[in-house]
Amino acid sequence: MKRFAEIEYVDYSENKKLEELINKVLEECFKTEKIDSYNLYISVTLTNPEYIRKLNKEYRQIDKETDVLSFPMFEKDEIKSLENLEFEETLGDIVISVQRVEEQAKEYGHSFERELAYMVVHGFYHLMGEDHMNDEEKKIMRAKEENVLNKLNIVRE
Repeated sequence: MKRFAEIEYVDYSENKKLEELINKVLEECFKTEKIDSYNLYISVTLTNPEYIRKLNKEYRQIDKETDVLSFPMFEKDEIKSLENLEFEETLGDIVISVQRVEEQAKEYGHSFERELAYMVVHGFYHLMGEDHMNDEEKKIMRAKEENVLNKLNIVRE
């Protein structure tokens, strides 16, 4: 079976249920973007607010915690050229603050699983070169995110 995620934990306990959800979501992301046959996977780190704040400060010069960070390994226009990789490569890294996911799920009135799935899809599309810096980009990215979540029947409650 193809691996879509390599999941690591930094100051957060291992959780097989979360790993299953992350893998299911990433598999659908790869299929939706028609890169599921590529020799690519994503490194996902589940962590706490302190660690993600440290990374945000170090890599983005923003000294505050956030919910998810994405670190792409390729430019948007390079991804389709990766179809015939001989060896497995990482598409990039996604780092998620699990505590923030819990807080936002309560704030938005939906399940923890729905919020985590959204963070994974959101991070994936950043790795694919999508952004939400203006209204047009945001509209495109949100439509792609909702498409994947709807395919998995992970909807807002």
